[in-house]
Amino acid sequence: MTTTEPETDAFHEHRRLLFATAYRMLGTVSDAEDIVQDAWLTWNKADRSEVRHPRAYLVRTVTNLSLNRLTSARATREEYVGPWLPEPLLTSPDVAQDRELAESVSTAMLVVLETLTPVERAVFVLREVFGFSHAEIAGFLDREEPAVRQISSRARKHVAARRQRFDTDTAERERVTDRFLAACAGGDINAVLEMLAPDVTAWSDGGGKVTAARRPLYGADHVARWLFGVLAKPANAGAVITPALINGELGVLAELGGAPLAAVTFDLDGGLIRNLRVQINPDKLTGLRR
Repeated sequence: MTTTEPETDAFHEHRRLLFATAYRMLGTVSDAEDIVQDAWLTWNKADRSEVRHPRAYLVRTVTNLSLNRLTSARATREEYVGPWLPEPLLTSPDVAQDRELAESVSTAMLVVLETLTPVERAVFVLREVFGFSHAEIAGFLDREEPAVRQISSRARKHVAARRQRFDTDTAERERVTDRFLAACAGGDINAVLEMLAPDVTAWSDGGGKVTAARRPLYGADHVARWLFGVLAKPANAGAVITPALINGELGVLAELGGAPLAAVTFDLDGGLIRNLRVQINPDKLTGLRR
Protein backbone atom coordinates (compact mmCIF):
# COMPACT_ATOMS: atom_id res chain seq x y z
CA MET A 1 0.00 0.00 0.00
CA THR A 2 3.01 2.29 -0.45
CA THR A 3 2.76 2.67 -4.21
CA THR A 4 2.16 6.19 -5.54
CA GLU A 5 0.10 5.31 -8.60
CA PRO A 6 -2.71 7.84 -9.22
CA GLU A 7 -5.44 5.25 -8.67
CA THR A 8 -3.83 4.26 -5.37
CA ASP A 9 -3.75 7.92 -4.39
CA ALA A 10 -7.51 8.00 -5.06
CA PHE A 11 -8.00 5.27 -2.46
CA HIS A 12 -5.92 7.10 0.12
CA GLU A 13 -7.68 10.37 -0.71
CA HIS A 14 -11.00 8.84 0.32
CA ARG A 15 -9.75 6.54 3.08
CA ARG A 16 -11.13 8.70 5.91
CA LEU A 17 -14.55 8.79 4.25
CA LEU A 18 -14.47 5.02 3.82
CA PHE A 19 -13.61 4.40 7.47
CA ALA A 20 -16.19 6.93 8.63
CA THR A 21 -18.86 5.22 6.53
CA ALA A 22 -17.98 1.73 7.74
CA TYR A 23 -17.76 2.83 11.38
CA ARG A 24 -21.19 4.43 11.35
CA MET A 25 -22.58 1.37 9.59
CA LEU A 26 -21.08 -1.13 12.05
CA GLY A 27 -20.40 0.71 15.30
CA THR A 28 -17.09 -1.13 15.70
CA VAL A 29 -13.59 0.18 15.05
CA SER A 30 -12.06 -3.22 14.33
CA ASP A 31 -14.74 -4.21 11.82
CA ALA A 32 -14.54 -0.81 10.11
CA GLU A 33 -10.78 -1.21 9.72
CA ASP A 34 -11.30 -4.70 8.28
CA ILE A 35 -13.85 -3.35 5.80
CA VAL A 36 -11.47 -0.63 4.63
CA GLN A 37 -8.74 -3.23 4.16
CA ASP A 38 -11.12 -5.46 2.18
CA ALA A 39 -12.11 -2.45 0.08
CA TRP A 40 -8.44 -1.85 -0.67
CA LEU A 41 -8.06 -5.43 -1.89
CA THR A 42 -11.14 -5.05 -4.08
CA TRP A 43 -9.87 -1.73 -5.42
CA ASN A 44 -6.43 -3.20 -6.10
CA LYS A 45 -7.97 -5.99 -8.23
CA ALA A 46 -10.42 -3.76 -10.09
CA ASP A 47 -10.11 -2.90 -13.77
CA ARG A 48 -9.42 0.82 -13.33
CA SER A 49 -10.42 1.57 -16.92
CA GLU A 50 -13.98 0.65 -15.90
CA VAL A 51 -14.00 2.94 -12.83
CA ARG A 52 -15.21 6.38 -13.90
CA HIS A 53 -15.81 7.76 -10.42
CA PRO A 54 -13.38 6.32 -7.83
CA ARG A 55 -15.11 7.94 -4.84
CA ALA A 56 -18.50 6.48 -5.72
CA TYR A 57 -16.97 3.10 -6.54
CA LEU A 58 -15.15 2.94 -3.21
CA VAL A 59 -18.15 4.07 -1.14
CA ARG A 60 -20.32 1.51 -2.92
CA THR A 61 -17.74 -1.19 -2.14
CA VAL A 62 -17.52 -0.25 1.54
CA THR A 63 -21.30 0.03 1.86
CA ASN A 64 -21.93 -3.44 0.50
CA LEU A 65 -19.08 -5.01 2.47
CA SER A 66 -20.49 -3.35 5.59
CA LEU A 67 -24.00 -4.60 4.82
CA ASN A 68 -22.71 -8.16 4.59
CA ARG A 69 -20.79 -7.79 7.86
CA LEU A 70 -23.71 -6.13 9.63
CA THR A 71 -26.16 -8.83 8.59
CA SER A 72 -23.95 -11.56 10.02
CA ALA A 73 -23.17 -9.50 13.13
CA ARG A 74 -26.86 -9.27 14.05
CA ALA A 75 -26.97 -12.98 14.85
CA THR A 76 -23.84 -12.71 16.99
CA ARG A 77 -25.19 -9.74 18.93
CA GLU A 78 -28.33 -11.66 19.85
CA GLU A 79 -26.07 -13.90 21.94
CA TYR A 80 -24.02 -11.02 23.37
CA VAL A 81 -23.52 -11.09 27.14
CA GLY A 82 -25.11 -8.01 28.74
CA PRO A 83 -25.81 -4.66 27.05
CA TRP A 84 -24.15 -4.06 23.68
CA LEU A 85 -22.51 -0.67 23.20
CA PRO A 86 -20.56 0.53 20.15
CA GLU A 87 -16.78 0.60 20.21
CA PRO A 88 -15.65 4.05 21.37
CA LEU A 89 -13.36 6.09 19.17
CA LEU A 90 -11.07 8.97 20.08
CA THR A 91 -11.96 11.88 17.80
CA SER A 92 -10.19 15.11 16.93
CA PRO A 93 -11.30 18.56 18.11
CA ASP A 94 -12.47 19.50 14.60
CA VAL A 95 -15.08 16.72 14.76
CA ALA A 96 -16.35 17.96 18.13
CA GLN A 97 -16.63 21.52 16.77
CA ASP A 98 -18.90 20.41 13.92
CA ARG A 99 -22.14 19.77 15.78
CA GLU A 100 -23.83 17.73 13.06
CA LEU A 101 -20.74 15.61 12.43
CA ALA A 102 -20.23 15.06 16.16
CA GLU A 103 -23.85 14.02 16.62
CA SER A 104 -23.64 11.55 13.74
CA VAL A 105 -20.78 9.69 15.44
CA SER A 106 -21.94 10.07 19.05
CA THR A 107 -22.45 6.98 21.15
CA ALA A 108 -26.12 7.89 21.55
CA MET A 109 -26.62 8.05 17.77
CA LEU A 110 -24.79 4.78 17.15
CA VAL A 111 -27.06 3.10 19.69
CA VAL A 112 -30.12 4.43 17.85
CA LEU A 113 -28.72 3.26 14.51
CA GLU A 114 -28.58 -0.26 15.94
CA THR A 115 -32.40 -0.27 15.87
CA LEU A 116 -32.51 0.15 12.08
CA THR A 117 -32.40 -2.69 9.59
CA PRO A 118 -29.04 -3.00 7.81
CA VAL A 119 -30.39 -1.42 4.61
CA GLU A 120 -32.11 1.39 6.50
CA ARG A 121 -28.89 2.08 8.34
CA ALA A 122 -26.91 2.21 5.10
CA VAL A 123 -29.37 4.60 3.48
CA PHE A 124 -29.56 6.83 6.56
CA VAL A 125 -25.78 7.07 6.93
CA LEU A 126 -25.18 7.75 3.25
CA ARG A 127 -27.99 10.28 2.94
CA GLU A 128 -28.18 12.07 6.29
CA VAL A 129 -24.52 11.98 7.30
CA PHE A 130 -22.61 12.15 4.03
CA GLY A 131 -25.19 13.81 1.80
CA PHE A 132 -25.29 11.36 -1.09
CA SER A 133 -28.32 11.75 -3.33
CA HIS A 134 -31.07 9.14 -3.45
CA ALA A 135 -30.02 8.36 -7.01
CA GLU A 136 -26.41 7.76 -5.95
CA ILE A 137 -27.50 5.53 -3.08
CA ALA A 138 -29.79 3.59 -5.40
CA GLY A 139 -26.75 2.89 -7.55
CA PHE A 140 -24.70 1.79 -4.54
CA LEU A 141 -27.40 -0.64 -3.41
CA ASP A 142 -28.70 -1.78 -6.81
CA ARG A 143 -32.20 -0.57 -5.96
CA GLU A 144 -34.71 1.69 -7.66
CA GLU A 145 -34.55 5.34 -6.61
CA PRO A 146 -38.21 5.52 -5.43
CA ALA A 147 -37.58 2.53 -3.15
CA VAL A 148 -34.50 4.24 -1.70
CA ARG A 149 -36.52 7.40 -1.08
CA GLN A 150 -39.07 5.37 0.88
CA ILE A 151 -36.36 3.64 2.89
CA SER A 152 -34.71 7.00 3.57
CA SER A 153 -37.95 8.54 4.80
CA ARG A 154 -38.72 5.54 7.01
CA ALA A 155 -35.22 5.51 8.50
CA ARG A 156 -35.23 9.26 9.14
CA LYS A 157 -38.58 9.06 10.96
CA HIS A 158 -37.41 6.05 12.95
CA VAL A 159 -34.26 7.86 14.10
CA ALA A 160 -36.13 11.09 14.88
CA ALA A 161 -38.61 9.18 17.06
CA ARG A 162 -35.82 7.56 19.10
CA ARG A 163 -33.20 10.29 19.17
CA GLN A 164 -33.54 12.36 22.29
CA ARG A 165 -32.27 15.93 22.33
CA PHE A 166 -29.79 16.75 25.07
CA ASP A 167 -27.63 19.69 26.14
CA THR A 168 -24.83 20.38 23.66
CA ASP A 169 -23.21 23.36 25.39
CA THR A 170 -19.46 22.70 25.35
CA ALA A 171 -18.70 24.78 28.44
CA GLU A 172 -21.40 22.98 30.43
CA ARG A 173 -20.05 19.58 29.38
CA GLU A 174 -16.53 20.61 30.39
CA ARG A 175 -17.80 21.79 33.78
CA VAL A 176 -19.68 18.55 34.46
CA THR A 177 -16.78 16.42 33.27
CA ASP A 178 -14.32 18.25 35.54
CA ARG A 179 -16.67 17.89 38.52
CA PHE A 180 -17.21 14.21 37.76
CA LEU A 181 -13.48 13.54 37.59
CA ALA A 182 -12.83 15.43 40.82
CA ALA A 183 -15.62 13.58 42.64
CA CYS A 184 -14.37 10.18 41.47
CA ALA A 185 -10.78 11.01 42.40
CA GLY A 186 -11.87 12.21 45.83
CA GLY A 187 -14.27 9.35 46.46
CA ASP A 188 -17.09 11.86 46.93
CA ILE A 189 -20.27 9.90 46.18
CA ASN A 190 -22.48 12.80 47.24
CA ALA A 191 -20.89 15.04 44.63
CA VAL A 192 -21.59 12.42 41.96
CA LEU A 193 -25.18 12.08 43.15
CA GLU A 194 -25.62 15.82 42.65
CA MET A 195 -24.60 15.45 38.99
CA LEU A 196 -26.93 12.56 38.18
CA ALA A 197 -30.54 13.02 37.10
CA PRO A 198 -32.91 11.21 39.51
CA ASP A 199 -33.96 8.87 36.69
CA VAL A 200 -30.47 8.39 35.25
CA THR A 201 -29.82 5.17 33.32
CA ALA A 202 -26.39 3.53 33.05
CA TRP A 203 -25.23 0.80 30.69
CA SER A 204 -21.96 -1.10 30.99
CA ASP A 205 -20.58 -3.31 28.24
CA GLY A 206 -18.19 -6.00 29.43
CA GLY A 207 -19.13 -8.50 26.75
CA GLY A 208 -18.60 -11.36 29.18
CA LYS A 209 -14.87 -10.58 29.13
CA VAL A 210 -14.81 -8.58 32.36
CA THR A 211 -17.30 -8.06 35.17
CA ALA A 212 -20.06 -5.63 34.22
CA ALA A 213 -23.72 -5.08 35.00
CA ARG A 214 -25.71 -7.51 32.87
CA ARG A 215 -28.70 -5.15 32.74
CA PRO A 216 -29.14 -1.37 32.62
CA LEU A 217 -28.97 0.37 36.00
CA TYR A 218 -31.64 2.89 36.97
CA GLY A 219 -31.73 5.69 39.51
CA ALA A 220 -29.06 8.06 40.85
CA ASP A 221 -28.30 6.16 44.05
CA HIS A 222 -27.99 2.80 42.30
CA VAL A 223 -25.78 4.19 39.53
CA ALA A 224 -23.51 6.17 41.87
CA ARG A 225 -22.92 3.22 44.18
CA TRP A 226 -22.20 0.97 41.23
CA LEU A 227 -19.65 3.46 39.86
CA PHE A 228 -17.80 3.69 43.13
CA GLY A 229 -17.91 -0.08 43.48
CA VAL A 230 -16.12 -0.34 40.12
CA LEU A 231 -13.54 2.28 41.12
CA ALA A 232 -12.83 0.43 44.36
CA LYS A 233 -11.93 -2.86 42.69
CA PRO A 234 -8.29 -3.89 43.27
CA ALA A 235 -7.85 -4.55 39.55
CA ASN A 236 -8.50 -0.86 38.88
CA ALA A 237 -5.99 0.45 41.42
CA GLY A 238 -3.63 2.92 39.80
CA ALA A 239 -5.97 3.74 36.93
CA VAL A 240 -5.52 7.23 35.49
CA ILE A 241 -8.82 8.93 34.64
CA THR A 242 -8.76 11.93 32.29
CA PRO A 243 -11.13 13.87 30.04
CA ALA A 244 -11.05 12.83 26.37
CA LEU A 245 -12.91 13.56 23.16
CA ILE A 246 -14.77 10.30 22.56
CA ASN A 247 -17.11 9.95 19.59
CA GLY A 248 -17.23 13.67 19.03
CA GLU A 249 -18.05 14.61 22.63
CA LEU A 250 -16.09 15.23 25.79
CA GLY A 251 -16.14 12.09 27.91
CA VAL A 252 -13.91 10.23 30.35
CA LEU A 253 -11.08 7.84 29.54
CA ALA A 254 -9.58 5.47 32.12
CA GLU A 255 -6.13 4.03 31.44
CA LEU A 256 -3.98 1.57 33.32
CA GLY A 257 -0.32 1.30 32.52
CA GLY A 258 -0.88 3.45 29.43
CA ALA A 259 -3.50 1.04 28.02
CA PRO A 260 -7.20 1.95 27.77
CA LEU A 261 -9.30 0.44 30.54
CA ALA A 262 -12.70 2.09 30.07
CA ALA A 263 -14.53 4.83 28.22
CA VAL A 264 -17.40 6.78 29.73
CA THR A 265 -19.77 8.83 27.61
CA PHE A 266 -22.90 10.59 28.79
CA ASP A 267 -25.88 12.72 27.82
CA LEU A 268 -26.66 15.93 29.68
CA ASP A 269 -30.19 17.15 30.33
CA GLY A 270 -30.60 20.38 32.25
CA GLY A 271 -26.99 20.16 33.38
CA LEU A 272 -27.49 16.69 34.85
CA ILE A 273 -26.26 13.34 33.53
CA ARG A 274 -29.30 11.55 32.10
CA ASN A 275 -27.66 8.59 30.34
CA LEU A 276 -24.28 7.07 31.19
CA ARG A 277 -22.53 4.52 28.98
CA VAL A 278 -19.45 2.65 30.15
CA GLN A 279 -17.44 0.58 27.69
CA ILE A 280 -15.10 -1.84 29.50
CA ASN A 281 -14.98 -4.77 27.08
CA PRO A 282 -11.21 -5.04 26.41
CA ASP A 283 -11.91 -6.29 22.88
CA LYS A 284 -13.69 -3.00 22.09
CA LEU A 285 -11.12 -0.48 23.27
CA THR A 286 -8.72 -0.45 20.30
CA GLY A 287 -10.07 2.88 19.08
CA LEU A 288 -8.95 4.52 22.34
CA ARG A 289 -5.24 3.96 21.92
CA ARG A 290 -3.50 7.32 21.67
